[in-house]
Amino acid sequence: MARTDTDGRTPEVDSTHFRETLGRFPTGVVIVTAIDGDEPLGMVVGSFTSVSLDPPLVAYLPARTSTSYTRLAQRKHFCVNVLSVEQEGLCRQFSMRGVDKYAGVDWSPAPSGSPILAGAVAWIDCEVDDVVSAGDHDIVIGRVGALGAGAEATPMLFLRGGYGGFDARSLVAGYSTDLRKQLQVADLARAPMEQLAAELNLACYAQAVVDGDLVVVAGAGAGGTSVRTHIGHRMPFTPPYGALFCDEDDIDAAARRWSRYARKPASDDERRTYVDMLATVRTRGWSIGLKAPHHDRVWDQVTQYSRVAPTPDLDRKIGAVVDELTPYYEPNEVDAENNVRILAAPVVDDAGRTVLVLALFGMPNGVSPDQVESWARTLVSVADEVSRRLAASSISTELAPMTGAQK
Repeated sequence: MARTDTDGRTPEVDSTHFRETLGRFPTGVVIVTAIDGDEPLGMVVGSFTSVSLDPPLVAYLPARTSTSYTRLAQRKHFCVNVLSVEQEGLCRQFSMRGVDKYAGVDWSPAPSGSPILAGAVAWIDCEVDDVVSAGDHDIVIGRVGALGAGAEATPMLFLRGGYGGFDARSLVAGYSTDLRKQLQVADLARAPMEQLAAELNLACYAQAVVDGDLVVVAGAGAGGTSVRTHIGHRMPFTPPYGALFCDEDDIDAAARRWSRYARKPASDDERRTYVDMLATVRTRGWSIGLKAPHHDRVWDQVTQYSRVAPTPDLDRKIGAVVDELTPYYEPNEVDAENNVRILAAPVVDDAGRTVLVLALFGMPNGVSPDQVESWARTLVSVADEVSRRLAASSISTELAPMTGAQK
């Protein structure tokens, strides 16, 4: 029950205080578009929401005093364009008065003819279903006729007068602390990695698990530019990536955990495949990935994982393409017909947990199995040396479990 004054009236709320307080609630930013004959219309809206699944309804809440809305209100159809964090300039352009809002803007027509703006994260094409008056705003309810995903990018947010984006991983407790410790381990590995890369004339990088992802934290060796571009590269910890980090004593438990990182439920056959892959890795003491005919295409998709904030849709897409590489990882035998893409070996702590993985890449095609074995033995010996350095350092006693394994 609202508090009332002694005369029975509800006290007035100061509009400035109202705006400042509600401004602490972040909102998405959209541009609502429509078409008037051949002329495209549009306005920036910070109050947009889904309303109903059945029937599919959405709503936006424009101020009735808006000159842009005056024209939009006369149209039967509209399209909601969800902006990406990279479209702040476009947002400001559409917020201005007395300018050509569409100057230099690429767009295509939705089924209704309303503009779909290039670079938008998503678009929702609607027919006006109802308009409800609410104070100084209207609630425009639209029945969705068509919709689609757009750019794989972080959506824009508006908060306390400014534009920005949302990164889910920035809110996970312990991210920076865990990364700091793993960078300390990588620093122990730096000199051995440089010596290894120089000896073999190959590139070498160190990979760690950070917030459930595989992250490249250091690099050395041949193709310096290529190595540097890998630093900070993030990959999904999902089969076939990351087998060396699945270090539980119980291999079935390790396979179950690995499969949980997959972007879709694993079948019984897939789980058996994961067990076989982990068993092969443990017998050898190192991991191997072969070059797949479609590896470049897959890598282009995986690279998106490092460039934008994760979304469930992106996870599913990445998971689907990564699944295609499973047959090319952890083969029982390697012959001259196989071209090796990567070799990896674990750096472990006193408890036998994998805290870092050293990986060789940039190998030429058509090398002999003996050469592969020689590279792998050398890599394992270097990883073992880093493990000994870790055991002798103060870092080892500070390390918390990094992979989620229960020993």
